[in-house]
Amino acid sequence: MIRPQELNVPPQAHPEHREHDAWGAGDWTTPGPGRGTGRSGEPPSDPEDRPPYGAGSSDAASEATRQLHAGGRAVPRPRQEYVDAFDAAPGAHRPAAPGPRPEPGPVRDPEPLPAPTGGKSAGKGGGKGRTLSGIAAAAVVTVLAVVVGSQFIGGEKDHGGTGGKGDGGRSAPDVAPTTAPGAATTSPGAAASAEPASYDQLMARQYPLAPDLALSGAFSTVPGHQAAPGKGRVMRFRVDVEKGLPLDAGLFAQTVFKTLNDPRSWGHDGAMTFERVSTGAADIVVTLASPGTTAKWCEESGLDTTVDNVSCDAASTPRTMINAFRWARGADTFGPQRMHEYRQMLINHEVGHRLGHGHVGCPEQGALAPVMMQQTKFLSLDGGPTCKPNAWPFP
Repeated sequence: MIRPQELNVPPQAHPEHREHDAWGAGDWTTPGPGRGTGRSGEPPSDPEDRPPYGAGSSDAASEATRQLHAGGRAVPRPRQEYVDAFDAAPGAHRPAAPGPRPEPGPVRDPEPLPAPTGGKSAGKGGGKGRTLSGIAAAAVVTVLAVVVGSQFIGGEKDHGGTGGKGDGGRSAPDVAPTTAPGAATTSPGAAASAEPASYDQLMARQYPLAPDLALSGAFSTVPGHQAAPGKGRVMRFRVDVEKGLPLDAGLFAQTVFKTLNDPRSWGHDGAMTFERVSTGAADIVVTLASPGTTAKWCEESGLDTTVDNVSCDAASTPRTMINAFRWARGADTFGPQRMHEYRQMLINHEVGHRLGHGHVGCPEQGALAPVMMQQTKFLSLDGGPTCKPNAWPFP
């Protein structure tokens, strides 16, 4: 590249850029005499038909230009319609005459622009020229001003109720809504109802079960192991649930473990502690079964559970039987509001038989019923005092 410094030519100052009226009052998209076409006019004349950009400059600059052309290198210039657009726009804002300019500094060799992909060359020599810094900057700034001005006019934000149309007839850019129209939203109440029920909530519910349900008598052991949490004698128990029962076997096993290891239960004051196993030997097999199956196992020990549809400890067998109907529905003595307490009483009462405790009556009027009282059937016996419902051996 031939640099102006090598030709002893003073560097050219950047041409003055008159500010177009995209932000003023003029209409710079309308074609005018000696100007480019804007958007819809006739195409501009071939740049080769016009004198080189910068004609009339100093002799030294003209000599440098001739030498560059003689070497087959053309000096590109901006399209004439862009230059004329600043000078001939009717009503355009004219800035005040510039004051004296400071002496320009040395011209730096600019980064070469990418080679054009097509179109005519800028001079008759036929070579594809590379731009010098001053003229290239003028051309780039001019084109950017035209593009920015036309986009501002054509896509101007609508403030006059034109339906998003700017002066140039373009639609304003669409903005996607952050929420789809009509999209369903989740209320706080719905979110709360979607959360799984807690242990206490599940234990407070009643569940549907027929009082005469009789299943096959086949059992499944609830898997898992829960270590004894207390001290004293370790009692190992297993939990079996009859197949086909529409009840939560895991919830039942969890309730047995929690109840027996409660400080108010049989392990009170470190007397014993309970470990749940699913394999190996077990001291107690707590079994949840349908009313029909419960009656069969209790009959093995000479007990009739069909009267009042109750549970039993089948002492001649390994099983302590919990009647699934009572587990699901409770008893009138506790009512539906005290289902959790009733289930705790049911476990403590039947396991109490396995531990060697027999039935007792109400000791005095208004007292808490002993856990070994038959509270499923009554809270008073033979006209005696009436007790209050109670789930624990050591309340």
